[in-house]
Amino acid sequence: MAALPLFLAMLLGMSAVHKAVDRERLALAAARLAGARQQAGPLLLIAAGAAEMTAALCWLVPALRLVGAVIAIALWAGYALALLRRRGQSLDCGCDLVARERPVGLAQILRPVALALLAAGAVLVPQAPFTLDAPFAAAAFLALFLGASEILAIPQPSWRKN
Repeated sequence: MAALPLFLAMLLGMSAVHKAVDRERLALAAARLAGARQQAGPLLLIAAGAAEMTAALCWLVPALRLVGAVIAIALWAGYALALLRRRGQSLDCGCDLVARERPVGLAQILRPVALALLAAGAVLVPQAPFTLDAPFAAAAFLALFLGASEILAIPQPSWRKN
């Protein structure tokens, strides 16, 4: 399935670009999430963005997919642990494309865990040849992922029990 590595590359690349575009907000979010001083935020943001872009590029090269997976899994595991430490605290975790300060809940913690598991699964399955439908499938998966993130941002929906 060539679409899955491409989806992961797109998501990681988009995350890295987002960090470069929204530096001020995300530097503060990175510092708060890591439990570091505000002055460390820009350095944490640069490190995370560089790691995300490196992983994204590795996912695009079949011989480097394992490297991309290891980097991505480490990043997402780190994000999950940082979010777990902040569970229940109200903050903008930088998980969304827009600023949203809300309590860190189970859904925010499980999102990077699910992505790490997806990356592990993607590197374990045999590599499929690149086909014309792969970019479209990856883009559709990215749209579904972003849509699910928006649904998770709904404050206190009646169907969600935190």
